[in-house]
Amino acid sequence: MAKDFAVPFYNSTAWRRCRTAYIKSVNGLCERCLAKGRIRHGDIVHHKITLTQANINNPSITLNHENLEYLCIDCHNEEHMNCAVMREGLAFDESGQLIEKNE
Repeated sequence: MAKDFAVPFYNSTAWRRCRTAYIKSVNGLCERCLAKGRIRHGDIVHHKITLTQANINNPSITLNHENLEYLCIDCHNEEHMNCAVMREGLAFDESGQLIEKNE
């Protein structure tokens, strides 16, 4: 889920265009799965450098393809579970919203 300060950015035309171009540049595949020899469609464009209030207006961070990674839901959840505390039974959906897992 986008933090309040980032909502205008994620709703911007610049982000939507950047996101679309990036997904096309990686053929719509999860980059981490592909690196492991698995072919899987991606779901979420992930910023490698976390967006903050200090850098949200810096296009070299927010719109730079070098700072982006296209991930499937599982890889995105793994990324966030490795760097943040998350309650058991929660995950991110395809739009990045925090949801309860249905397993």
